[in-house]
Amino acid sequence: MEVFLVRHAIAANALPGQGDDARPLTPEGVERFKLMVRALKKLGVGFDRLYFSPKLRAVQTAELLKPLLRGEAEVTPHLAEAPSSALLEQLRGESVALVGHEPWMGELCAWLLTGERLGERFPFKKGGAAHLEGRLEPGGMRLLAFLPPAIGRKL
Repeated sequence: MEVFLVRHAIAANALPGQGDDARPLTPEGVERFKLMVRALKKLGVGFDRLYFSPKLRAVQTAELLKPLLRGEAEVTPHLAEAPSSALLEQLRGESVALVGHEPWMGELCAWLLTGERLGERFPFKKGGAAHLEGRLEPGGMRLLAFLPPAIGRKL
């Protein structure tokens, strides 16, 4: 299985009275992430399934990834919390993308690679991604690429 872990793109700070879940992407975040999507497309990346957190910034980032999607997109609350077996049990497909938040994307990456809960050993920049391959279980995957968002400007 191939797994693409993606941290949401640059989001606005919360306005007074606005909850964290409602923070949208900034115009700069949208434009930079469109470059990332274009770079991924040039690299031949595509997904069978796309899973994303219900927080607005992740929903909007997932929407920008849809040109790479061959199948269905699904929101999951498991991407708005610490990595869990429940998240892994939900995933279907040969190639999936997951859009979520730090520190959980970094924790998920470490868990899938090492089988250990290592905290923030793989910090994702906003709009960054990791490409993993292997068995979908803790310690069952290997890292193929760790892509900073700046790659979008270079390809």
